Amino acid sequence: MGHTGCSCCTPHTHTPSGKGCRSKKCGLQEYGNILLSALLLAAGLIMNALETACFQGNAIRFAWYAIAYLPVGMPVLREAWENCRRGDVFNEFTLMSLATFGAFYIGEYPEGVAVMLFYSLGELFQERAVRQARRNISALLDIRPETATVIRNGQTVTDNPRNVQVSEVIEVKTGERVPLDGILLTESADFNTAALTGESLPRQVRQGEKVLSGMIAADRVVKIQVSKPFAESALSRILELVQNAAERKAPAELFIRKFARIYTPAVTGLAALIVLLPWLWSLGHAQFSFVFNEWLYRALVFLVISCPCALVVSIPLGYFGGIGAASRLGILFKGSNYLDAISQTNTVIFDKTGTLTKGCFEVQICQPAAGTSAEKLIQLIASAEQNSTHPLAKAITDYAKQQGIPTLPATEVTETGGHGLEANINSQHILVGNERLLTGRGISLPAQATLSETDTTPVHCAADGVYIGRLLLNDTPKEDARQAIEALKPLNITNIQMLSGDKQAIVTNFASKLGITQARGELLPEGKVQHLESLRQDKNNRIVFVGDGINDAPVLALSHVGIAMGGLGSDAAIETADVVIQTDQPSKVATAIRAGRQTRRIVWQNIVLALGIKLLVLLLGAAGMANLWEAVFADVGVALLAVMNAIRVQKLIK
Repeated sequence: MGHTGCSCCTPHTHTPSGKGCRSKKCGLQEYGNILLSALLLAAGLIMNALETACFQGNAIRFAWYAIAYLPVGMPVLREAWENCRRGDVFNEFTLMSLATFGAFYIGEYPEGVAVMLFYSLGELFQERAVRQARRNISALLDIRPETATVIRNGQTVTDNPRNVQVSEVIEVKTGERVPLDGILLTESADFNTAALTGESLPRQVRQGEKVLSGMIAADRVVKIQVSKPFAESALSRILELVQNAAERKAPAELFIRKFARIYTPAVTGLAALIVLLPWLWSLGHAQFSFVFNEWLYRALVFLVISCPCALVVSIPLGYFGGIGAASRLGILFKGSNYLDAISQTNTVIFDKTGTLTKGCFEVQICQPAAGTSAEKLIQLIASAEQNSTHPLAKAITDYAKQQGIPTLPATEVTETGGHGLEANINSQHILVGNERLLTGRGISLPAQATLSETDTTPVHCAADGVYIGRLLLNDTPKEDARQAIEALKPLNITNIQMLSGDKQAIVTNFASKLGITQARGELLPEGKVQHLESLRQDKNNRIVFVGDGINDAPVLALSHVGIAMGGLGSDAAIETADVVIQTDQPSKVATAIRAGRQTRRIVWQNIVLALGIKLLVLLLGAAGMANLWEAVFADVGVALLAVMNAIRVQKLIK
């Protein structure tokens, strides 16, 4: 149902669900209008039942019920007029207006008032349901900090977060929300992340790690170096994603929109035929008694019950409720179309590093070649990697700092995805990367350099075409990595795969620990794309790809639904993905799929419920076996049942 309008609402200020202004004054006025009409209707019915003398004249009864009609009828009539002016003649407001005018025309004044009264009451309940569905997102708007404490020239200054520049240092006191994304300068601190991720336990952040806007400093005053402007902060990104989600409609929503455009004029035409056809029949059949008011009454019942409110409101509300409930758990759907698409998933493919692993590598072993010192090997590799954003690069540069080894200036740095990089350092041409990078440049590796433990990743180095050694690093699975795989199996998702650029031996060993039977290693970004394209050749495959890095962006775009890790994931992956998991927990993939399936199930329950009951009562109305009272109760009742069912999705998604 659409908003019936009030003095504080303009006809064009509708929300995505079709609602208008929702101010406190507006709500109180609507409640007052409904109460006034209800009291006048009840008084009229009582006086009529008691056969009160002063209430027997038709003019008196008409005037009394007209006054009862106006508080609830005028907003609907105003909306009908505004819609007609915009060219939208066949809408629910027009249907209600025609039905109530017809009721007054044939002298059924109480029923005319009742139609509009219960229509407005049902609408008010539905408005409240929509507000409830939007409450989680509105709560996010309320947690955006209005001010930031900035340290400038040794002084603390309070400023608007929008004015704070990247690289400036801000201070956040215990219990305050972080206004901007940044890097923690304090040694370590605990943060409450419930507003962003839905996690109940505090998250410990160490010096040099990311802090996201919206987090709350839990145990101490912290200093943070701003890394992103306000408009690009995590909280702003979440709000933009969720608010824009309403613009991307699921197939069921698009179907209902098209259906309503055809359905409403069709039932209006059928209502006219209910009167017209019997009249035409009576012209050629004298024995058939045609009573205009009787057939008009049937047409009015037909109009009331045909109102498509239950479908028009409950289906978008179901999807919006699903998006809101998922966002509360740290799962951000960029549109209801993705919520619908993920429900049909039968294949899930995970990237390895940063998705199923923590992405926090540590140098385990340093193996310099003969004639090269360990210190020199570490210095050259760290110098080449110092400006790279790859997790391996960060681990190596951190290791060099811990060892007290300074980096050297690097020039002409070129990075090749899936291989490594090259640079000029101290007039030497340095290659740093995997075995493919070096062998591709004609550099042979000693036999022992091609061997490694199955849980370590080697980073090789060559200087001026000569192999000088390698570092061995390892990464550990995320705490919920195995749970993520196990949670998918009850959802009948048996095709679970893992892709990685690491050596096949490392990938196979890691996959076996998690219970993944299909794992492919040594894949460049284009190799992942080719693998996904081969899977898509089977039209029955509905693929979800889960990744976090820049090199995952092509496969995220190619999959039916792309899911990115939003906490530590690259901006390219987050922008390309259809779903963002803000908690970086791979186990939330199963939660996202369950959310999609539960939402889709409820939406189709509402479609079947609404169309089934409406069809039954429409037939009864056309046959003269249902009156206006039954029609309005059936219409409002079906709409409320559908809305209550749609709200239920918020409690089902956990």
